[in-house]
Parts: sequence; structure tokens; C-alpha cells
Amino acid sequence: MYRVLAINPGSTSTKIACYRDETLIFEKNVPFSDQEQAEFKNVIGQLDRRFEQIKEALMESGEEEKFDAVAARGGLLSPMESGTYNVNEEMKEYLIKAARGEHASNLGAFLAERFAVESSCPAFIVDPVAVDEMSDVARISGAPEIERSSLVHALNQKAVARKVAAKIGKKYCDSRFVVAHLGTGITIGAHLYGRIVDVIGAKADGPFSPERAGGLPADMLTDLCCSGKYSCDELKKKLLSGWGLVAYLGTRDIREAFKMAENDTQAKIVTEAMAYQIAKGVGELAAALDGDLDAVILTGGLAYSEPLMQMVEKKIKFLGRIEIIPGEDELEALALGALRVLRREEPAKEYVPC
Repeated sequence: MYRVLAINPGSTSTKIACYRDETLIFEKNVPFSDQEQAEFKNVIGQLDRRFEQIKEALMESGEEEKFDAVAARGGLLSPMESGTYNVNEEMKEYLIKAARGEHASNLGAFLAERFAVESSCPAFIVDPVAVDEMSDVARISGAPEIERSSLVHALNQKAVARKVAAKIGKKYCDSRFVVAHLGTGITIGAHLYGRIVDVIGAKADGPFSPERAGGLPADMLTDLCCSGKYSCDELKKKLLSGWGLVAYLGTRDIREAFKMAENDTQAKIVTEAMAYQIAKGVGELAAALDGDLDAVILTGGLAYSEPLMQMVEKKIKFLGRIEIIPGEDELEALALGALRVLRREEPAKEYVPC
């Protein structure tokens, strides 16, 4: 029997869970408030505080005994294949530089290593957002200076894809899915025989989300960039956390948005537009798989919204089987990634920056 500690650092909390093999024995969401975030100049500066918060939570639960592995959500690394990776020096150096941006998940490798040292066990990250398995054709953007790349919720997307594959009696590596992760950020992946061969990414294109702009008309965005209205940093912040649903309606909560839509025409149009854009994104990647799908999978926090799911389902039902798996299975996916290595079902990979 193996004991695994799973750690998922997010912007406003750190989710942790302890597993004995596949069995969850403890789970907690450790808050990290806006006020606490404001104390630090960058994400890496939060490391000591978050480590102590997790340690305190484990002590209170009585689950601070030794682990056989610690697995954490990976950060914004250079493009890499899917898999479970050993935390190494090259990985930590890249994350400290934050070359692809600041994100709470950049802390995952460091937190995993600290707890692994205390247990004299391996530290892993599993299927980080930097997983990039795109086909050569999918990388062409239309501008030679700009190559399309992948930033996608690979951890949750692959976890739910494996579950649906098992449900329909297939292996993930033999399946064809379009998976839409619908959360604070929205990403959609075309899963072909165990690889995410094309994506609608978290930072670049596709549907707007509760706080992200999604794809914008290039000419108008260029005009805005050159207008002097925003600095480069201000515009990047708006794209990732200041536009989308919250810019239109003043809320990031889809439940509140649909409540507003009952009496407000603008709110009704915006909520319909979100469903419309999600459905378009699913259809786009269905075409990337020649329309030959085992299922479309809708997952993430927004998948709890029945009215949103009904709107999306209505538009994509022609694609065939639709599976809705609300929420995120990221902690379980982290633990399962570590278990596959501990059981020698697959080797741990070594990160090499590209």
C-alpha cells in the first residue's frame, strides 16, 4: 500500500489530499487570501507561507506521517510531453525565472520537493499545463513569426478522458475525444489516441471565460495595443483576469450571471454568448478529429451550471455522445500519476527545458 500526498496550488488556495493507493483519506482546501497575496512581489515569494500552511493542515488532520511520494500540479514550464516528471534542478530554475508567466502552479514543484525531503521519498509533477503534444499542422498560425503552442488543463482533461474511456470499455490510448475544461479559464483539447493533438488554449484563443477574454479580433486588439490606453502589463492582466464575464456583468459567478439574465437583456445575451462560444470551440476541434469521436466531455467548475450545460448540449448534440463530469479531479489525477510510477506501470520522466 502506498501513501501519496497531492498538492494543487491555486491563486486563492492550496488544495491538498492524502491517498492510500486510490483511496482518499484526507482532503482540505487551504485558503490563501487576496491580502496574503498582496504581501509578496511574486509567486515564488509565497513558498514559505504556503509550505507552513500545508504542514499545519496535515498536523491538524493527523496525516503528517511519512509518504511514499508527493505529487504536485506543475507550472508554466517549457513545452513538454504528458507524463509524471521528477522534480529536478532544471525545472526549478525555469520556474523561478517565470519565463512563461507568473502562476500559483509554479509553486507545485517546490512544495512537492520540500515535503518529499521530509519523507525521504520522490517528488513529482504530473501533466502540467505546459503539456504540448500538438501536431505539426496544428502549430501553423498564419504568421511565420508566431507558432501556435499548447497551454491547456492537461491534468484534468486527461484524468476525465481516462475515466470516460474506461466507462465505454476502451483504453485512453485507443480513444478519440474532445474535452472542454470549463473553469476560471477555458481550454478545449482534441485527444487522439492518448495525445492532445490540438488545443484551444488558456491564454490565446477560444471562448471567453469568467475572467478571461478568449480570442479577440486581431485588428481591434492591435489598435488597442497601439492606442496608449493600456501599458503592455496592464493589457496582459486584462486578457487573463480582467475581461470575460466579469467585465460584462461585474461577476465571475456563473450562477449569479444566470440569475441576472432572468431580468436583464444584456446578461441574457452574455450568458448565451458564453455557451455559443464554448459550443463553437468544441465543434472546431471535432473537425480536427474528422468528426470521428467517441465522446465530447464537458468538465470543470462551470459544468455544474445546468442552464449553461443545456445551452451547450443543444448546439453540440449532433456530435454524438456527451459526457458531463462537473468539477475537477486534479488531486486524484496527481495521486494516480504518482501511483503509476510507484507501481512501475510507467517510468518517471526527466524535465529538460527546450
